Amino acid sequence: MGVIRTQRERWVEEGLRALAAGGPDAVRVEALAKRLGVTKGGFYGYFADRDALLKAMLDAWERESTDEVLERVEREGGDPRTKIQRAGMLTFSSDRLLPIDLAVRDWARRDAAVAERLRRVDDRRMELLREMIGTFCSDADEVEARSMLAFCLAIGLHFLAAGHGDRTRAQVLARANDLLFDRPDEDR
Repeated sequence: MGVIRTQRERWVEEGLRALAAGGPDAVRVEALAKRLGVTKGGFYGYFADRDALLKAMLDAWERESTDEVLERVEREGGDPRTKIQRAGMLTFSSDRLLPIDLAVRDWARRDAAVAERLRRVDDRRMELLREMIGTFCSDADEVEARSMLAFCLAIGLHFLAAGHGDRTRAQVLARANDLLFDRPDEDR
């Protein structure tokens, strides 16, 4: 998130920090007020209830992780592979968005409304992948498969505990990206 301008935004930001650290159950008004150094009563000047805060948090996450990422990707330009890499780096390797994204994914497993929101965000991310991969791959089925694999790699990488023998994670990831975003040579 950019510069925090209002007390309301500070509540949302602190809520997102709590969500990333401990899931939706960690988003408690009293605990947030303490961390913000304000009274719990001040919360109600900005939000009707905790659910309103949770919705505002999801709104902020969605805006930051899609609209702002996509705007930056377009503004900074580059070829399709560069745009894919930039979007992935902004979303799935940042200390800011990644923990929130993973917490929202976990939350979505138990809350249908959050799952619907996550689906909307993921659909927008997949659309970027399809568009960019479609510039160097003409087969629609392959575009969809590569897009899904790329997205699964971006998310699953953070859950995979397996080693890679004598290869580093970075080496394997680089090779996986080569396979996904550039047709491999026949002799590889």
